[in-house]
Amino acid sequence: MPTQYAKDYTVKELVAAFIANDLQDGVGTIVGANLPVPRAGVLLAHLTHGPNMRIIISFTRTNLVKEPVLEPFDFITEWRASRWAEAYYVHSEFIDQIKRFGMKEVFFVGGLQIDRYGNTNLLGIGRDYKRLKFRGPGGIGAGDKGAHCEYYYIYTNSHTKRTFVERCDFVTVFGWGEGGKDARKKLGIPGAGPRYVITPLCIMDFEEEMKRMRLKSIHPGSSVDQVVENTGFELIIPEKVPTTELPTEEQIQILRNRIDVEGILRR
Repeated sequence: MPTQYAKDYTVKELVAAFIANDLQDGVGTIVGANLPVPRAGVLLAHLTHGPNMRIIISFTRTNLVKEPVLEPFDFITEWRASRWAEAYYVHSEFIDQIKRFGMKEVFFVGGLQIDRYGNTNLLGIGRDYKRLKFRGPGGIGAGDKGAHCEYYYIYTNSHTKRTFVERCDFVTVFGWGEGGKDARKKLGIPGAGPRYVITPLCIMDFEEEMKRMRLKSIHPGSSVDQVVENTGFELIIPEKVPTTELPTEEQIQILRNRIDVEGILRR
């Protein structure tokens, strides 16, 4: 039976479906509360094809496959999420579990600034750290996770030249430094680094040799010119740029009826 793609969807639902399609069963990941789109993507993967994913919510391991509706929670430490708990972990124990069972751990990283090599800045805007023009949330463990997880996704709600900059004022999570496929290895950083950059306009990845950011697909309603115009550095643009795969009707039903019952992804 041919795949039934949805006709009624939002860009946020499209992105959640992209994340879900890319995640494999068996990976371990932390589901944060303050990134509702990546959270929805992780949970969609878990409910559709990832029953063996190791999901961590509010420092608890959960399995939600049989849960009819995943009621919302607002904060990573919120007690309401613990109703699904199968076990409680501190950070180091979660890492030990991942290593013990040979599971891959994936992560999601945000950024006030993102450069062409996938370095990200969560600290703040301004060259002088004592007089920042804008202070961000800080690393909150993102540097550690970005270094040691199997790979991670860079996710941002904003695709503008203010976000995608020639050079980050500070580097909170090291992507590929000044470029080169051996940039992480030279510093002894074990993880594979950023896999995709996900924005409201497009999906980007990194070319193989210099690890420069490259346009992978554009979302319906966006254009290559729009992406280029809103990026503060020169992207690698392939000769043919496909459209990001649409969510299926089944994925939209699961998102709206089980995962995103409040409609956050439809706002």
